[in-house]
Amino acid sequence: MQQTKTRPFVVTVLIVLFVIGVTASLISVISLTFPGSFLEPVWQLNPRAREGFAQMGGWSILLMSVVCVTCLLTAIGLWRGLRWGYWLAALVLTVNLVGDLINVLVGTDRRALVGIPIVLLLLTYLLKSKDG
Repeated sequence: MQQTKTRPFVVTVLIVLFVIGVTASLISVISLTFPGSFLEPVWQLNPRAREGFAQMGGWSILLMSVVCVTCLLTAIGLWRGLRWGYWLAALVLTVNLVGDLINVLVGTDRRALVGIPIVLLLLTYLLKSKDG
């Protein structure tokens, strides 16, 4: 009988978070591509993001498309237990950490302070993981 390897809980949580990232960024891409569509009310969750994307113009669609594809590849890599999936997850989390630190230091979004220790714990796990 073949023995199956169980996925660590933290990796499962990361996969779910990256799938949520795929969904959110895809909704953003569609909403930015078709302003005023049925998805427009989604921006009520974060009106400042909508303003920021509006200032970026078409670049916002490209940026969110890159985020969407990156989250998708990361989720797939983690799901399959591939080394590059762990490294891509670490890279994405590092970028997120830098963004949170900048937001806190500049005073743009103090709520980002909550994410810093969480991201640090996830990064520590990923970088110490034998799979990654």
